[in-house]
Amino acid sequence: MQFENPEVLYFLVLLLIPILVHLFQLQKFVKTPFTNVAFLQKLVQQTRKSSRIKKWLILANRLLLFLAIIFAFSQPYFSDKKTTTKQHTFIYLDNSLSTNTKGEKGDLLQVAAQEIIENAAQQDTYSLQTNTNFYEDITYNELKEKLLNLKNSSKKVALKSVLLKMNNTQKNKSNTLYKNILISDFQNTYKKMFTNVTDDFSGIQLQSSTKNNISIDSVFINNQNTTNFTLNLVVKNQGDAKNNVPVAIFNNKKLMSKQSFSIEANTTKNITFTIQNSVEFLGKIELTFSDTFAFDNTFYFSLNNSKKINILSIGNQAKFLAKIYTKDEFNYTHSSVKNINYNTIPKQQIIILNELEKIPEILSKSISDFSKKGGTVIIIPSLKTDIASYNLYLSKIGNARVQSKISDTLKITNINFNHPLLKNVFSKKVRNFQYPMVKSYYPISSKQSSNIISFENNLPFISQLKSTNSKTYWVAGSLSKANSNFINSPLIVPVFYNFGKFSFQYAKLYYYLDDENKIDVATNLKKDEILTLANNEISLIPPQQTYQNKVRIITKNNPLKAGFYTIINKKDTLQTIAFNTPKEESLLNFLDRNALVTENRAIQFSASIPKLFSELNKKNEVHWLWKWFLALAIVSLLLEILILKFYKP
Repeated sequence: MQFENPEVLYFLVLLLIPILVHLFQLQKFVKTPFTNVAFLQKLVQQTRKSSRIKKWLILANRLLLFLAIIFAFSQPYFSDKKTTTKQHTFIYLDNSLSTNTKGEKGDLLQVAAQEIIENAAQQDTYSLQTNTNFYEDITYNELKEKLLNLKNSSKKVALKSVLLKMNNTQKNKSNTLYKNILISDFQNTYKKMFTNVTDDFSGIQLQSSTKNNISIDSVFINNQNTTNFTLNLVVKNQGDAKNNVPVAIFNNKKLMSKQSFSIEANTTKNITFTIQNSVEFLGKIELTFSDTFAFDNTFYFSLNNSKKINILSIGNQAKFLAKIYTKDEFNYTHSSVKNINYNTIPKQQIIILNELEKIPEILSKSISDFSKKGGTVIIIPSLKTDIASYNLYLSKIGNARVQSKISDTLKITNINFNHPLLKNVFSKKVRNFQYPMVKSYYPISSKQSSNIISFENNLPFISQLKSTNSKTYWVAGSLSKANSNFINSPLIVPVFYNFGKFSFQYAKLYYYLDDENKIDVATNLKKDEILTLANNEISLIPPQQTYQNKVRIITKNNPLKAGFYTIINKKDTLQTIAFNTPKEESLLNFLDRNALVTENRAIQFSASIPKLFSELNKKNEVHWLWKWFLALAIVSLLLEILILKFYKP
């Protein structure tokens, strides 16, 4: 038993007062003579005995009365916690797309939200973490409002972040009991993620009623010519084999092609379509099949055949450049130093200074302006390089300096696989291959540079010179046949091809939601002008950087819904891009909760949300006893009245 006002119990000392009053005989008896003494003696003895019993009954009753009143005012209760202790419940409710499926009671997310509302205690405080927001120290009514408005989202939140937030919520708060609840399907979650978990929490695993899913994994295009292109659709099947699955392709709501296919259990399959070319193709692919997830049966892509990257090579004619920068992807032009049209330089995305003996002052100024405004520059020295003119140019864009030529045959052996230029280019890290070589090279000193390809002595052969807005790449040696066989190496194509592709990041076929995507838009914005990203439902302003001939927009937190979005400058539509749901959301990989509980006793899983909250509320339930003591006091008072009135000794 606990007491809300334990200080009232000090008044128990007052119980001594009725005891003292009853112990001392304050009443004086008067003697009266009677003739029949024997008879009086017997009557007096009986009266004194009955009177003594009545007094003890009244004393006991009054003690009980005062005791009951004192206990009633001290407000006793039974509970596992003190009434002055607050109850705070941290709830993580997973609203990822994978919870947008049917369970035994209906939609997983909606049912979970409703059950929390129906079973959560109204007097407690809460913190609610979802994949999209965090609400700290909210009341029950606020919790109810947030849950009623909660929708599925493509955003992901790492389990590590949830556990960290859960731990931080408990800091700097005293006199509070905490209960941590994680409600999720625990998709793509593994036991090792809970290795260092020390805080107790209860888990509820949301489970779909079906365990079969077919999804569109990816899309790519090949065999493209002036009239047609081949669309390749990669379909992933998880679960039993499926037959006669219909799939249709639309171009801006117009049906272009339709077919059916069959797929074996737990496999992927490539389905091809031959599509007629058009300037712009807004593709939508639809699978018609009832499975675990519906959101991954639709896929969007946007194809714009008019977008090409402008590349200008200045200096020596190089056949390998023309072979790499083909007409279907690039607008490649070559010019000698004497015949440069300087008006075309700002219109380029990449400029290659190919083996110039000397960089003229006027060209140096034009290229440095181009570089500072976001253009990409590749510098390949000649066998007879005027180092002073090169250093004059480099001083305008950074603090790099070219050093004197070294005539020494070196092999090119080291590849930086983590550099963005070569990341994901190779299926594995190749260490042994036929190394290309150079006979002479120009070392470069720079405080801010990153090696892409290096010599056997670890000096850079191709490096990126860091500057504020631009990308400048330095090739340490001449690529002429007299000096190097690098142009015959398999490295030449991915390196120079990515030079071109990374110089201007035109929109891809499609993007994934919740990824950081960088998209370059060829436009010249005036002061105070911005680009917006919009569809029929929303319009938003993404983060963006303005350069001389392009604007780079970055998407991460928005948009949140798959579909087509147009990039707009005022009222002009510049291009359309497509977003799809992350394909990780389609995987049927879920945590084995039984194995987790066995290894970590701090984690407990409950069968259902109502059961979990019922146990929690039962532990926190307070059984007040003051009413019973007040009733006892009233009964004692009535009993005393009855004794005084009806008990006649």
